Amino acid sequence: MKFPIAWRLGLILVLVGVLGVGLTGYFAYQASRDQLVKASEERLLTETRVLMRQVTVALKGIVADVRLLAQHPQAERILLHTNPGFQALAESNVAILFEGMMVVHPEYFQIRLIEAANYGKERIRVDRGMGDILRIASADLQEKGHYPYVFDTLQLAPGAVYISRASINHEAGAHAGEERPSLQVASPVYGANNKAIGVIVINVDLQGLFAQLAVDLPPELNLYLANVSGDFLIHPDPAHSFAFDRGQDAHVQEEFPDTVALLHSSGHRKNSVVTSKRDPSATTEAIVAAFIYQPLEGLEAEDEFILGLSQPLPSVLAQSERLAADTLRIVLSISALAILLAIILARALVRPLNQIVSEVRRFSTDGSIGVLPTARSDEIGELALSIELMEAQIHKQIEDMQEQQNKLDHMASHDSLTGLPNRRLFLERLDQALARAKRHEKQLALLFIDLDGFKVINDTHGHNAGDIVLQAVAQRLRGLLRETDTAARIGGDEFVVLIEDSCDNASIDSIVRKVQAGMSLPIQYQDIELVVGGSIGVARYPEDGTTASTLIAASDQAMYRCKVKK
Repeated sequence: MKFPIAWRLGLILVLVGVLGVGLTGYFAYQASRDQLVKASEERLLTETRVLMRQVTVALKGIVADVRLLAQHPQAERILLHTNPGFQALAESNVAILFEGMMVVHPEYFQIRLIEAANYGKERIRVDRGMGDILRIASADLQEKGHYPYVFDTLQLAPGAVYISRASINHEAGAHAGEERPSLQVASPVYGANNKAIGVIVINVDLQGLFAQLAVDLPPELNLYLANVSGDFLIHPDPAHSFAFDRGQDAHVQEEFPDTVALLHSSGHRKNSVVTSKRDPSATTEAIVAAFIYQPLEGLEAEDEFILGLSQPLPSVLAQSERLAADTLRIVLSISALAILLAIILARALVRPLNQIVSEVRRFSTDGSIGVLPTARSDEIGELALSIELMEAQIHKQIEDMQEQQNKLDHMASHDSLTGLPNRRLFLERLDQALARAKRHEKQLALLFIDLDGFKVINDTHGHNAGDIVLQAVAQRLRGLLRETDTAARIGGDEFVVLIEDSCDNASIDSIVRKVQAGMSLPIQYQDIELVVGGSIGVARYPEDGTTASTLIAASDQAMYRCKVKK
């Protein structure tokens, strides 16, 4: 029995139409899946890079703290035993400074002032206890001269900083830091004879530091941290963390073989790796992971870190599966319509389907779709619109990921409480301003502001009142300063202001008076008015220093002299 050509053509068109729609669905699904996986890998790598930048910023902040304490005038006087009558008061003041710094930095286990003499005897030691901050009595102070963070640090130049390897703290009597993962960050204290007479040591809670930095990450992400030998320092399974301290082996290159390219033994060392593996805790689920190795620029550390984040692959592909279901429904609907209308719409179906297939194929290679027959009012037009919607959804997801990256970058450079630039961003702007001043032979000034009475407000009315005060001070600084000036919060109740123009003495004195007057105004909190003042130290370039560190130190000392006079 012979079928008419219309039937044969219709049958052929039905087959072609079904095949075209099937290919469309297949390529759309493959393109969306590949785009989602690629975008997820890029997002994971971006979040890992941002977290590594935050780690570097946090370590530089710790380095700045320990360097600041090592250069504190009273640390030198205490170690030199110059004035027995002054000794007890100076030790009390430095201990209060240590306690205040530990309040601001919950990741600090311990801060100590250790002298070079007497076998490295501790002179001042403040520990974090079980919920309290403890100043250790003189009878319980220990000799630490046999530890590397003492004898290695004593060999460093003034201002240099020692960063230990990450390890479990086995030192007895370390309170909250005992048997916990930690880093020792230390800097030498030099006397007037240019000889190291002691060290300042900050013991850092490694897990607490990374927990603070990773608090804003999505909950499905897992954090990994290893040293450049591959030993796990932080792992989702605690049994793998610091396994070498227990005489066991747990290495990142064994769990993720691709990360061997990040290790110091690699012939062609990479900075980043995106890899995947089967999750050992499940039978079918796989994970995708991104690892970063980045040298700790400007930090003299005994070891460096490899940082990684992982995400379950099903969560990456969840949107792809929904798109696959939508595509399948579209394919089935249009296939049924193609069977019913094949003969009548044969010529009308061939051209647009081929066009759609071609554009979807192009989308799978370069990520963009050209002109589709969306003006049609039939199922082909519906398919074209659905594909455009799918493309828009994929691009929207990529844009959302970029927006999230921008938010993370902003969080890394601004203080979360006041919205002012943080220490890292301020130091970048100060370095840029110094470069401009040197190039154009101009002056600039630096104001170091420390609030008076802030601790009393915190102790009397609570930390919420303290936060209100800090936010109000930040807002007033924004209103008092010019657009060309930069105000930043560098920690606790300390603010700095960078002034690049109009740096004559009269202008600076005017700005200082305006800032002091603004800060002395009452701050409304609930049904009371809170009053704080400010001690302001001024340092000028080039008279008081030519580098960021010397200017900050000069302004800090000027602020301290101002505070002492009050």
